[in-house]
Amino acid sequence: MLFHSTVRKELARSFGASLVVLVTIIVTMTLIRTLSLANRGSVNPEEVMMVMGYTVLGYLSTILTLSLFIAIVGTLSRMYRDSEMVIWFSAGRGLSALVKPLFRFAWPVLAAIMLLSLVVWPWANQQTRELKERYGKRGDLERVAPGQFQESASGQRVFFLDKDTPDNKSGRNIFISTRDKDKETVTSARSGHVETIGDSQFLMLSNGQRLESSTTGEGIRISEFEVHGSRVKGNTLASMDEAPVRARSTLALALDPTPANRSELAWRIGMAFAALNLVLLAVTVSSVNPRAGRSGNLVFALFAFVIYYNLLNVGQSWVASGRTPASTFMLLLHGGTFLLAALWLAKQHNNWAVRPVMMRLRGRGP
Repeated sequence: MLFHSTVRKELARSFGASLVVLVTIIVTMTLIRTLSLANRGSVNPEEVMMVMGYTVLGYLSTILTLSLFIAIVGTLSRMYRDSEMVIWFSAGRGLSALVKPLFRFAWPVLAAIMLLSLVVWPWANQQTRELKERYGKRGDLERVAPGQFQESASGQRVFFLDKDTPDNKSGRNIFISTRDKDKETVTSARSGHVETIGDSQFLMLSNGQRLESSTTGEGIRISEFEVHGSRVKGNTLASMDEAPVRARSTLALALDPTPANRSELAWRIGMAFAALNLVLLAVTVSSVNPRAGRSGNLVFALFAFVIYYNLLNVGQSWVASGRTPASTFMLLLHGGTFLLAALWLAKQHNNWAVRPVMMRLRGRGP
């Protein structure tokens, strides 16, 4: 049908424009936050773009949902303002007849949202987590930048050195300040290197001096050495069993139905149901009076999206804390929203009015 194809073309243009704007906003916000993490030492500065890409990819399901919602509301609102809906209604077609062409346009986006929520979201979180942990749990010598004072992973040491080799296994002009309970140690050496003995790593210092002082007033002890070794604690990445629920696969969550896993699973499945319900809800909230303001219904639509998304997050915390079962939460939120949108659509399609019914009931009362 010509009208259906015209509506889908306009929806595609509006959806593309909304997607570009939202992605640009999210990329900018994510870049600022990632640069802040890199400045604090939580993210490798060389991997800022990778962390930002994985973060944006994880939030792409929410971006697609909001873009689809805005595209439908904006397109149908324009049709109301330009009186195109009047022509549609005068042709004997009701508002519910728009549901079919809308879903014919939206089903690839809905499928992509489901795929992103169930598969891409945990994968992107896992990749971001590995990048942060790999950088945060690197060795103390790898943590140090040449010519800069840097704190160790445990926070008990401060390092300064000039690296000699690109493999970060040796250095020169080494300075180490260590605080352990009531003792503070300052060690300096001309050179040093890392040796692996068994499963442990040792920092071997050459031609240096060691100064030990006590915070309890026991005095200062100075010693010189030709070779001095200290163990460098090794760090390994956490296993998948220790991974947060956001980084676990959907299959792993389903096989281990703990409250936290059920809450995350309900959130991922709920994103797909939310996108479906928002398509129906967009049809109902798009009705606008041509004489009224142009942005009123769009603001109301965005407000409805924010409430729906926040309820989804609140329900996730309720399921995780055991306050409500996951099935009950999904039935009440998504089932209730679907029922509300269907009744609202039926009211507008059949021109139901509440006021005449109330007046009729009041007339029967006396």
